[in-house]
Amino acid sequence: MDIGGGASRLVDALLDAGFRHVTVLDIAESALDLAMRRLGPRASAVTWVRADVASREPGVPFDLWHDRAVFHFMTRPENRQAYLATLRKTLRPGGQAIIATFSMTGPERSGLPVMRYEPESPAVELGGSFRLAESLREEHVTPAGKVQNFQFSRFARV
Repeated sequence: MDIGGGASRLVDALLDAGFRHVTVLDIAESALDLAMRRLGPRASAVTWVRADVASREPGVPFDLWHDRAVFHFMTRPENRQAYLATLRKTLRPGGQAIIATFSMTGPERSGLPVMRYEPESPAVELGGSFRLAESLREEHVTPAGKVQNFQFSRFARV
């Protein structure tokens, strides 16, 4: 499950690598439409979900949850708790969650206010059912040439 995947090309790479049962969830229908048009006939191999992850009812359980920059927009505690409840219901035991957020040196806004995180910070909110497996930082250069510092954390569901 790719959270906030929208027009991202990750879905293309997953299909190219032979992954099956790929789901892309995004709140923006236009971003999903763009990805579907780009994939052409291959789009039918993907489950496309237009929804807010914080209010989505879980469907089938997943082995992998990938979120590149949705969680850090959850600035209100109740939104983070709703997001995390969906994650807990959706990711099967033994599954992996990759959550990317702005690091503590990242921007405070990206169009909207964001939360910034250290590698361990999401683990505290996830609670004892998840363990931090690894983390890394990345300097992302935007099309406008700005550097945004990201924090990627991989958690194992125990």
